[in-house]
Amino acid sequence: MMIYRIFFALLPVMISSAAYPQEKFTLSGTIAGKSNNETIIGASIFIPEANVSATTNSYGFYSIILPGGEYRIVISYVGFDEIAEHISLTENTRKDFSLPEKSTELEAVVISSGNTRTNIRKPEMSVNKLSIATIKKMPAVMGEVDILKAILQLPGVSNAQEGATGFNVRGGSVDGNLVLLDEAVVYNTSHLFGFFSVFNADVIKDLKLYKGGIPASFGGRTSSVLDIYQKEGNNKEYHINGGIGAISSRLLAEGPLVKDRSSFVVAGRTSYAHLFLKLADNPNAVSFYDLNAKLNYKINDNNRIFLSGYFGKDEMDFNNFFSNNYSNSFFNLRWNHLFSEKFFSNASVIYSKYDYGLKIKYVGIDWASDIRNYNFKYDFSHHLSEKLVLNYGLNSIYYQFNPGTIKPMDATSPVNADQIERKYAWENALYISAEQKLTDKISLNYGLRYSNFQRLGAQQVNNYANDQAVVFNPGLQIYEEAMPISITHYSKNKKIIGFGNWEPRLAIAYAINDDQSIKASYNRMSQYIHLISNTASVSPLDIWAPSDQYLKPEILDQVALGYFRNFGNGNYSLETEAFYKKTKNKADYIDGAELIARKAIEQVLLIGQARAYGLEVMLRKNTGKLTGWVSYTLSKAEQRTPGRDAQEPGINNGEWYRANYDKTHNLSLTATYQLTKKWSFGGIFTYQTGKAATYPTGKYQYQGITVANYGARNANSLPAYHHLDLSATYTPRPDSKKRWKGEWVFSIYNVYNRSNAASLMFEQNRETGSSEAKRISIFGIVPGITYNFKF
Repeated sequence: MMIYRIFFALLPVMISSAAYPQEKFTLSGTIAGKSNNETIIGASIFIPEANVSATTNSYGFYSIILPGGEYRIVISYVGFDEIAEHISLTENTRKDFSLPEKSTELEAVVISSGNTRTNIRKPEMSVNKLSIATIKKMPAVMGEVDILKAILQLPGVSNAQEGATGFNVRGGSVDGNLVLLDEAVVYNTSHLFGFFSVFNADVIKDLKLYKGGIPASFGGRTSSVLDIYQKEGNNKEYHINGGIGAISSRLLAEGPLVKDRSSFVVAGRTSYAHLFLKLADNPNAVSFYDLNAKLNYKINDNNRIFLSGYFGKDEMDFNNFFSNNYSNSFFNLRWNHLFSEKFFSNASVIYSKYDYGLKIKYVGIDWASDIRNYNFKYDFSHHLSEKLVLNYGLNSIYYQFNPGTIKPMDATSPVNADQIERKYAWENALYISAEQKLTDKISLNYGLRYSNFQRLGAQQVNNYANDQAVVFNPGLQIYEEAMPISITHYSKNKKIIGFGNWEPRLAIAYAINDDQSIKASYNRMSQYIHLISNTASVSPLDIWAPSDQYLKPEILDQVALGYFRNFGNGNYSLETEAFYKKTKNKADYIDGAELIARKAIEQVLLIGQARAYGLEVMLRKNTGKLTGWVSYTLSKAEQRTPGRDAQEPGINNGEWYRANYDKTHNLSLTATYQLTKKWSFGGIFTYQTGKAATYPTGKYQYQGITVANYGARNANSLPAYHHLDLSATYTPRPDSKKRWKGEWVFSIYNVYNRSNAASLMFEQNRETGSSEAKRISIFGIVPGITYNFKF
């Protein structure tokens, strides 16, 4: 009922905005690529006579309300030729447009979508969009194009550590990123512990990263939203494309099921590094594979159905010592429905699962764990006038958590079978938001989301004295696990505890002129599920856990202010933003916490707070043979966990300390150069302040054993992280009219062979007896070669 109360509260404003004396009509439709009829997300529609612009939504649909009259409609999108048509608007009109792909490879590749005029005036900030064409020009490790590594070149985004595809946004933790693929949650974004990401660039249609000013339609995380959509498939012709690389290969097939009405796309990747290891008599084996698929069917102009899915798996075996496997999978059934030319809806039913397992042979243990969710969402978009668009909807997610199933590997194993108690939760949300043009210079996007989280049985819950699962030992001056005083049993679906939060969102844009604007935003976010990890990046053994009476939901408030400018007739763009964010109920771990296979995680947790603030600058060159950008972020990310009373010191004596993902300086230079139609080049240089670390300050002897004495938490830093990557792309026959088209991609990751530290190991030199630090590095210089083809 809440969404209706909000709706009726805003109704007088909407009516006053929508009531005009002159008769108005609606121009609506879809925009798609001419060659494949694939709908385009974020295509720009501009009407010069009315100074009105719009963009297509996530399903390629647009709707514009205009007074009756004669108009020139200009349609544009990155990688496509601009088209213009004249139209006489005398009634509600459905008009679909088809954009032809650019005819020459020498055209500019732009990061931002659509017309820069739209970006200046749109009340959207802290948002980055990368075209797939841009990403495919970037150098990548082992010759494999990597979407997440491309995102790391954006301001405010940094990597967790060397070799990890987990990413941190504006000082936020890895689990604070909501990563969506066709609206389904992806819990682990990496293959082979970060060597590759799970996103096959061949099948990706569109991606957008929200770092702040996050729309009310998104929730459940506190750091960012990475929204990715897969291609729908060519419904005109059959095509196959792929690539053969040194470590992995990929293949994609697409085509019509019923021409101009339905289509399919299927894409797969696999690695074969394990085959080379066997040839070299290496007992280790590492491999991955993944499969993307999507079907769509256009029932009529008002109804369309999509079925999409993904499955990917990693398997690793190290010298028959231990083996590890983990996998992501999801299925999504969607229904797009057009109630009228002004009223669009999308309903989705989604199943998502992430599972992981570990076998340690010398111990004889077989451990498996997983998280799965069942998700229903229904979103509506209502175009009330040319100045007001209303979006609202609901979302319901049911979670099942399996922290661990333990089995003996064989009859000789000393391990006893055990099941760490499963956990269940239900998260619901309602939202409403409006995008409103107040004047020619001022535009708003405002909304409200209400989220509710229920922790459910069946489960046994420990009760502790004074409700404290962690106690402080004043004699030893350390925190210790508390012993439960009783246990409460909750039956199936019985409510254990519940939380509810209001999450307001607001963004405003003030256009100084057609080339300059100032934007500001505020958003509150709530996060109810958490990654139980004491490392800076995601590992397959990390455990997802729901909020409860001890592990509280994280609540984030963020404000941002930015200045945006296009100059040189749109050839260059400047984006600057300052942000400040604070988070309460931030989980922290007591010193010496053991997390793996723990039944009562609350016994090693304390609750604190976090904050982050900084300045981001991004300068882009959008046109010409040389294109690219420079991004720089100056920021600070800190955490504090004070004691619960005057006798307790808290973590780090209750003082602010650097978060694991704090990077003071983050610089990235990205460039592509089209020398000729046959040859193009790309380069990336990255520099980041070293990750926070805790170094030993001394050592002592205890019963003949040397024990390190560590200083303040995260008071030190690893060495600075930097490397240079280069690539060259050779297209033998760029003007060939044959169906078969091919190109060679040569790449070098880490050209000057920088040994970036993933961590430091402190040990005693056996010969001298002195202490020394040993740098642990993952990548040195890595050359790559890939042959890409299409027919």
